[in-house]
Amino acid sequence: MSPDLAGLFSYFMIFIILLFICGAYCIAATFNMVRAMIGLELLIKAATLLIILAGYLCGRSALAQAIVITLIVIEIVVMVVAGGIILWAFRHNESIDPRKLSNLKG
Repeated sequence: MSPDLAGLFSYFMIFIILLFICGAYCIAATFNMVRAMIGLELLIKAATLLIILAGYLCGRSALAQAIVITLIVIEIVVMVVAGGIILWAFRHNESIDPRKLSNLKG
């Protein structure tokens, strides 16, 4: 691997780490379920980019692409279910604050 290519991969790794930190902060620092869902999306995108980069570096890009396609399908299902839960919580509480969900019964 040439030195220029190694420098490029280090920039990709820095971007992936920053994306992961932004997603973790978005989940930890908010009391809004939509923002938490966006943070989860950022975490999954960081993991996706990391898998693609690792597959390219190991020479198994086809395996990495297959894993990423599976991850994207699972991600879509998780986001649809999370969106449904958020809509249900908004209809019952008139708010998307997760602290108000502890008052629900049944």
